[in-house]
Amino acid sequence: MTPVAPGVFWLCMPLPFALDHINLWVLEDGDGWTLVDTGIANDHTRDLWRALIEGPLAGRPVRRLICTHFHPDHMGLSGWLTEWLGVPLWAPLGEWAFGCQLQAMSDTAFTATSRALYARAGCTPDVLDLSDRRGNPYRTRTVPHPTTLRRLMDGQSVQIGGRDWTVVVGYGHAPEHAGLWCPEAGVLISGDQILPRISPNVSVWPTEPDGDPLAQFLDSLRRWSRVIDDPQVLVLPSHGLPFVGVHTRVRELLELHDARLTVTQTLCADTPRSAADLLPLLFRRRLDDHQLFFALGETLAHLHHLETRQAVRREPGADGVDRFVVPD
Repeated sequence: MTPVAPGVFWLCMPLPFALDHINLWVLEDGDGWTLVDTGIANDHTRDLWRALIEGPLAGRPVRRLICTHFHPDHMGLSGWLTEWLGVPLWAPLGEWAFGCQLQAMSDTAFTATSRALYARAGCTPDVLDLSDRRGNPYRTRTVPHPTTLRRLMDGQSVQIGGRDWTVVVGYGHAPEHAGLWCPEAGVLISGDQILPRISPNVSVWPTEPDGDPLAQFLDSLRRWSRVIDDPQVLVLPSHGLPFVGVHTRVRELLELHDARLTVTQTLCADTPRSAADLLPLLFRRRLDDHQLFFALGETLAHLHHLETRQAVRREPGADGVDRFVVPD
């Protein structure tokens, strides 16, 4: 448990993915603690929490658990932690509701929804079969979420340890991602919305197959840059190291996606291409199963955003595959 600002402590827990860790945060809250995010639901993470509660956090009660968004590394143990510690979950309603919906989906329902999206994207039978074999991965990485919550909303002020923390909601990476900004402490808990070295995954989800999440993500970045007016704020991301320079990082992320949009449009200039056609051209490194579906969703997100801008045109094929081409 590492102090990074007065009353703010940093935890790092392992993940079984290529992105191999998540940063969690512990905030002094009067005579107790507020926890931010949980880690993924597995026995190792539970053991780490037990060691923390019985060790560095001992002697002071946990007051609440805040979850920034529904992804398994952030909300995976919410039900277990809140029940064990007897504390409420604080989270945006959209994140909690979407997590509960995913947990309720059977493997059959989830794979049918996924197969429909990936077939339209032009995936080969082996990729569709892989999707079927994975089932509903959300259920394997989470425990049931609490049945009640305290709702977090954009602009809301939450008092933690005598300080006001403002909820800043972002969209695109997740339905209603909550950041926490404390001007008095000069700290922004950015979750996944702003990361120091990579862009968070922005994907078209099978449950919203015609969405434009990239438009939401880019708009959110611009709004966060306006709202968070302290250029020296210490940014605490969920992956990577804490950093200073939020406005510079927002510009870099906007430029990164603008460049990816330009490349994607260029690849569709002469030949109609499906998302599956574009995947090996945009992601030239070897992808594991987890990364493959993230990359496919992100390719679709850029295509859908180009379609929104009328920079490409969708051409549904007789084979059921959507292909995209630059209009004449």
